[in-house]
Amino acid sequence: MELKNAYRDLLSSYDYYLPPELIAQEPVSCRADSRLLVLQGVQTLQRQFKDLPRYLHAGDLLVLNDTRVLPARLRGTRANGGAIEALLCEDLGNERWSALLRPARKAPLGSMLFFDMVKAVVEQILPGGERVLAFASSSRELMLNCGELPLPPYINRYLQQPERYQTVYARKPGAVAAPTAGLHFTTQLLDELRRQGVSIATLTLHVGPGTFQPVRSEELSLHRMPAEYYEIPLRTAQLFQMTRANGGRVVAVGTTTTRALESAVRPNGCLENLTGRTDLFIRPGYRFRACDALITNFHLPRSTLLMLVAAFAQQLGLGGLDRILAAYRQAVTQGYRFYSFGDAMALLGQE
Repeated sequence: MELKNAYRDLLSSYDYYLPPELIAQEPVSCRADSRLLVLQGVQTLQRQFKDLPRYLHAGDLLVLNDTRVLPARLRGTRANGGAIEALLCEDLGNERWSALLRPARKAPLGSMLFFDMVKAVVEQILPGGERVLAFASSSRELMLNCGELPLPPYINRYLQQPERYQTVYARKPGAVAAPTAGLHFTTQLLDELRRQGVSIATLTLHVGPGTFQPVRSEELSLHRMPAEYYEIPLRTAQLFQMTRANGGRVVAVGTTTTRALESAVRPNGCLENLTGRTDLFIRPGYRFRACDALITNFHLPRSTLLMLVAAFAQQLGLGGLDRILAAYRQAVTQGYRFYSFGDAMALLGQE
C-alpha cells in the first residue's frame, strides 16, 4: 500500500503519450456532437455528448461554472518602441491588474508600456514573476477595443467564432481561460435535462493561469496552487442541500466547478453561500465531500487537472489513476480529440 501511495504522489506517474494530431485545433461544428467517454463501474462506454441525458436522472443537480473569458491578451510597445505582450490575469481594483508579460525581462519595475495609446506602468513585481500594471484609463474598455481571447498555446489556428471559446451560459467576465468541460453544452441540451427533472445551478470560479501552471516538483506535496476567486450563490447552496436531502447526485461540470464546490463545502456536508479564494490542490488521497459525479475534458500530461480526475476516479471506486490512464490510452487508440476543444469524459461510478 505504501508503494502504491508513493506512486500516486510522483509527477512522472501522470504522464502519457499523445500524438500531436489529436490535439483539437478547433471546435466541432455542433457543441453537443463531441464524443463522450463514460466511465461507469467497470464499463467504459463510447457515446456522444448529446447522449448525456441518458446518464443523469430526475433529482440530480448539474453545477456549471458561469465565468466568462476576458479578451485579456494585449499587444503593445515599450517606451523604446520594442514589442510587449500582456496577459491580464486578475483585476486588483483601481485600474490595476496582475499580468504576465512577454518578454518579462524587458519590463522592469517602473517601465512604461503602451497599449493602443493607453499607458500602463509596471508598479510591482510579484514573487511568481507577474507584474502589477497600473493603467492610466479604463482597462476594461481597452480590452473590449483591442484585446484578444487568450487561447491556449497549443491552439495554433485563428478562431473564426470567438464565442466558441465561451460556454453558452457564460455570464460573469473574469477568466483567462474557459472552463472547457462546459463548452459541449447547448441551450437545447440544458433544456432537455431540465425537462427530465435535472436541476441546474451555477457558481463562478474565475480561471486564472495558476490552473495550468506546470508542476515543477517530482514530489506533488511540494506543489502550491495559486489562489483563484470563486463565488457560490445562495440559490446554488439551497439546491445543493435539497439534492442531498432527497438522495440525488451532485454532478460537477469541470475541474473548476469541482474545486469551487469542494472549497465551499463544510465538514457537516453543507454548502456555504460565500465568496472567497481557493488554492485547493486535489490529487489522489483527497476525500470529496461535495461532488458525486464529474464531467470533464481530456487534460494535459502531468497537470493538476489530470490529478484531480484521478482522485475522483479513486473515490468512485473506478480504479483511480490506473483506470484513468487506461481510459486515456483507449481514447488515443479511438482517435478522440484532446484538450480545450476536444472531447469529454463522464465519471459516474456505479449505476
